[in-house]
Parts: sequence; C-alpha cells; structure tokens
Amino acid sequence: MPNKKYQMKNEKFIKISPSILSADFSRLGEEVKAVETAGADYIHVDVMDGRFVPNITIGPMIVESLRRMTALPLDVHLMIQNPDNFLSAFIDAGADILTVHVEACVHLHRTLSEIKKRGARAGVSLNPATPLCLAESAFEYADLVLVMTVNPGFGGQGFIPGVLPKLEQLRSLIYQKGWNLEVEVDGGIKVDNIGEVAKAGADVFVSGSGIFKTTDYRNTITTMREEVKKGKGRKA
Repeated sequence: MPNKKYQMKNEKFIKISPSILSADFSRLGEEVKAVETAGADYIHVDVMDGRFVPNITIGPMIVESLRRMTALPLDVHLMIQNPDNFLSAFIDAGADILTVHVEACVHLHRTLSEIKKRGARAGVSLNPATPLCLAESAFEYADLVLVMTVNPGFGGQGFIPGVLPKLEQLRSLIYQKGWNLEVEVDGGIKVDNIGEVAKAGADVFVSGSGIFKTTDYRNTITTMREEVKKGKGRKA
C-alpha cells in the first residue's frame, strides 16, 4: 500500500523527482538511497509496456521493492495501455502517486476516481502534442497534471521547448479555476533548462539522466533548486 507515514507538506514548494529509468539498476537500492540523501522529494518510476510506448521497463514487483528501500513518495507513471487493469497492483505495491495518460484512458474521470478511492494520489499525463482541452474537464478530479516535455518511451531525450506555452496555459487555467493541482514535467529536464520550465509554471520536476548521469547528486539537486528560484522567484 502507499506509504501511510508520508504526509503531504509544503505542497506549494518545488519538488525534485529523480527518475530511476536512468539509474544503475545493478545497484538500484543504493541509487535510490543516494538521491534520497541528496535531497530528492519524490522517486519517479516509469512503467512502460512496449505497446503504449516503444519500450518495456518494470512492473509492480519493482515498485514493491522500492517501497522497502525508501520513505520518499513513489511517483509512479503508467505509460501503458488499459491502465485500469493495473491500478490495484501498483497501489498495493506502494505507489503514493499514480499517473495515467489521457491518451490511454477510455473513461478518464472514472480512472482518476478509482485511484483516489484506492488510497493513492491521482495524476493525469499528456504527451507533448496532446492539447489541454482533451483532459481539462478531468483536472478537478486529479491531484497532479504531468506534462510530457519529450515523447515518452526512452530516457535521455532532449527537451521540447514547444511545450512551454502549454505549461503557461495550464498554470493560468489552474489560477482561474482555483484547482489545487501540482504541475509536473517529465523529459529532458536538466540544470540548464529547469529555471525556464519553472518560470512557465511547473512545480514538480522529473529528471533522469539530468541527475543520475552526474557525479554529485546532492550538488545537482541543490543547483536545480537554485535555478528554479532564479527562474520563478518562488521559495524552493
């Protein structure tokens, strides 16, 4: 089950969510502990099925193992077809946040409601070319909106700058509607662009190679927070 000891705090503060997709899987436990010690807020887990995206990664058993390794919230991103068939498995394994893609959900409102009913926070994700209007009516049922800044399927891709206007539009919409939503970004997030992305409206930053391919995780995460403060002028 999700980490019941974890309580949401400082929800308006910036969060860094290292993606284990870029970690060294031969010593995954050490890698997770290292980024936790370095100041990470979430652990991001990319689940791919080889159908919705052209890659296959991990399943509930790894999430269950991760739950035993860390006290941080597990931020599980389902890049799979028919996600409704796997909600219980991932939540029972320990997912604290479970994010599904609007492109993969036939009944998005119901899926988000099921996630929350089962005890996890619900996220909805949009691919770079997917407009906000396709999921806007479901945002009030969500806790988090994940805007992909690369086309999903592989780690280490380059950030797509054309997504920035969508982030700005989403942030404006959240202010207008008064929704209590975190805005997460995933794809190509590194020290040299995180400030610009924060300025566009993001709260939660997923970074795989931008963290795990550096030599000093603590320095990288600290520098990312400083860049966010410069770009957004918010307490990080």
